[in-house]
Amino acid sequence: MTFSTATTTMSQSRAPLAGFTAQLLLLTTLALTVGLSTWAWFAGVVFGAVLCGLLKVALHRAGMTTLGWANSVTLGRAILTGGVTAMIVGSDASPLLIAAVAAVALAMDGVDGQVARRTGTTSALGARFDMEVDAFLILVLSGAAAIEFGWWALAIGAFRYLFVVASWALPWMNAALPPKFSRKVVAAQQGVMLAVVVSGLLPTAFAVFALAVALASLTWSFGRDIVWLHQVSRVRQVAGSRRPAPRARALATR
Repeated sequence: MTFSTATTTMSQSRAPLAGFTAQLLLLTTLALTVGLSTWAWFAGVVFGAVLCGLLKVALHRAGMTTLGWANSVTLGRAILTGGVTAMIVGSDASPLLIAAVAAVALAMDGVDGQVARRTGTTSALGARFDMEVDAFLILVLSGAAAIEFGWWALAIGAFRYLFVVASWALPWMNAALPPKFSRKVVAAQQGVMLAVVVSGLLPTAFAVFALAVALASLTWSFGRDIVWLHQVSRVRQVAGSRRPAPRARALATR
């Protein structure tokens, strides 16, 4: 999916509207080619509406007046994700077609970051937008794998959302994590393995093994990060308990 220069110069109110229009056009194309059920239409339209509504709010909060080239690429990935969601919910699309569309969205993941760096338009919004699209696509693909191979596979997509929910109850999990190349490798692995499994090209035994490897590596990655965050929180607690009280420091300087 391509975006014209006009898309990148649209106001923050017009860009999400253009995205929603593109989502409807993709759903219409899928309906005419592979067929979409009523529930598939509903899922695709709701996804597009929520996506573009949240994008509009995010652009306003970030004070951004235009979408930018990199975010346009990410929006294209998100729209493809909406198409994948609709096909999985209910369509006559072949598993190979679903996997192919998902693969395009996954391949574009390396494009938006490159565009942002080359154009000097990296931003917190762009990074968060990119991450959320990745997370939802993996959730949808894991849901498709779960239908075929067992609901335990859904844990692959649910991991990130469970981490977010846990961080609401445990504030120490909200600390910034140090960059890790292995974390990026594991994240990319999930999408690739899930797309291959959903394609139906693998025998059942190999598909189950691939899902097990994906889940195991994800468990290791999240587990390592959680342990690191907990250790950092303990160090900060100890450092805070050893710090003299403000009054004590004041008396000591007299």
